Amino acid sequence: MIETRLLKYFLAIAREQSITRAAESLFLSQPTLSRQMKELEEELGVQLFVRGKRQTLLTEEGVYLRARAQEMMQLMEKTETTLKQSGNVIAGDIYVGFGESPAVAMLMDVYGEIQREHPDIHLRIYSGNAESILERMDKGILDIGLLLGAPRMEKYDYLDLPYADQFGVLMKEDHPLAQKKAVTFDDLKDVPLALPQQAFDGQHESLPAIWEHGDRKSVLCTYNLLYNATYLAEQGTCFVFCLDRLVDLNGSRHLAFRPMDPPVRVPAVLVTKKYQTFSPAVRLYLERIRARVGKEKGEAIS
Repeated sequence: MIETRLLKYFLAIAREQSITRAAESLFLSQPTLSRQMKELEEELGVQLFVRGKRQTLLTEEGVYLRARAQEMMQLMEKTETTLKQSGNVIAGDIYVGFGESPAVAMLMDVYGEIQREHPDIHLRIYSGNAESILERMDKGILDIGLLLGAPRMEKYDYLDLPYADQFGVLMKEDHPLAQKKAVTFDDLKDVPLALPQQAFDGQHESLPAIWEHGDRKSVLCTYNLLYNATYLAEQGTCFVFCLDRLVDLNGSRHLAFRPMDPPVRVPAVLVTKKYQTFSPAVRLYLERIRARVGKEKGEAIS
């Protein structure tokens, strides 16, 4: 079994791309660190580094170990923080994975209330798509995930949030389609598109595979987070199929968003692993979210 100390040393070299600089940051001698890494390579039976005169770079096996080592160190830090909590003081880190959704505003508002009451509770946010969030939840790196329209599985618990995000198209505001109040799939048959990767893969349970409504070759780009894709719309390269209210249209980028007709909506869902043991901070956060959701659903009914 690899010692935690060696993983720490390995990550330092990967970060610094230099055994000498890594040794200085770890307060070790360069020969000592080199010997430790040689022993690690022998233990694993692979070469982790390409040692050059000016740089020490990772091999393919080294890149793989870096990703796994970072996950292991994050999990150990998370576990240590949770175990150190004692008494009636609620403190520690809450690790969350958020997909892009206006529902995040409510989750942030709930955290703000908690943080004012318990200033030693910290939120650690990971932004990604459903696949990457669930992967990190399965590994124990994330406590909670916010997903949009993802298929449901038995190993998770789900809390339906009182929000349904609406899909539409982001485009230049002077395009003829921007003159319409809404766009149809027929409008998009012959225009270049940028799609969310999950929509392209047909992974949104309430969202049809978009290319079924037109030529798949018209999909010029896929993305997992929206920000970079907005530049394609701004340049007029393609139309960006995305959720409403994620892009500020009041600035100087001259963009317009038009919803789909008929409407295409996906539900926002909070996900946790079944039978998971949560820290007091995470339990408090989930309790407050459930209370807020219950209140908002009650107000909607009345």
